[in-house]
Amino acid sequence: MANGSRQAAWEFFGIELKRRREDAGITQVELGARVFVSGGYIGQFEQAIRKPQLDVAQRIDGVLQTDGIFERLCRKLIDDPRYADYFAHVVELERLATRVCEFAPTVVPGLLQTQQYARAVTIAANPFKSDAYVDEIVTARLERSLILDDAARPEYWVALHENVLRIPVGGAQGMAAQLEHITRLMRERTAVVTVLPYEAGAHAAMGGMLKLMDFEDAPPVAYTETEYSGTLIDSPAVVMHAQRTYDLLRVAALSPEASLALVESAAEDFRRCASTT
Repeated sequence: MANGSRQAAWEFFGIELKRRREDAGITQVELGARVFVSGGYIGQFEQAIRKPQLDVAQRIDGVLQTDGIFERLCRKLIDDPRYADYFAHVVELERLATRVCEFAPTVVPGLLQTQQYARAVTIAANPFKSDAYVDEIVTARLERSLILDDAARPEYWVALHENVLRIPVGGAQGMAAQLEHITRLMRERTAVVTVLPYEAGAHAAMGGMLKLMDFEDAPPVAYTETEYSGTLIDSPAVVMHAQRTYDLLRVAALSPEASLALVESAAEDFRRCASTT
């Protein structure tokens, strides 16, 4: 579904939710309390600011006795097939976040990927898929990165393990272009990127990637991912632990200045390699 169609689906969801809620004589605050979110969340659903989550939509159906209409809207109109089920909600939260912090142990985070890098990663994970499928996934990933071009973009902090700089995804030339893209974002102060060097040894997040998101009007969340699944975490205690893990990573990482020098050096290494092949 194209972006415009998805937005129209959100707006229809919001209009229908407001109509059904008012017909039932329930305020936003009252409905929010009964489906375990704030009244402000309900208002954001109705204004098509926040994408409705499936579990909340199901609870709304139960409270308003709407015979599953909001669940069906979520499943048929709003969910984006270009993203795995476990990641689709994360994409929407990125757009609402005031700050995003990521740790990447092996792969450049999606928000930083170039087209060539994204294509190489997608093909590696989907060797039997068609070019049309690959193009759709890559386009979706590049669309996500547009939030970094927005004047209201979130603060974006990234800690990269040195692995990310050394694995030649997309070949030497493609990898050089990817690292140069990262250095440009660093120099433009679009993102604060630090590198956890091999010399750091054992580190706090050896289990895998970690994303933290802060919001203006909602509690922070954490997201972790393995090769086949991802987990969005909103438990305050677990999120606090994840935030401490990220703090420990930042302490162990190189300074932004030293990190920039290392990324530039790695890019130059790949450029030299590409020129000799």
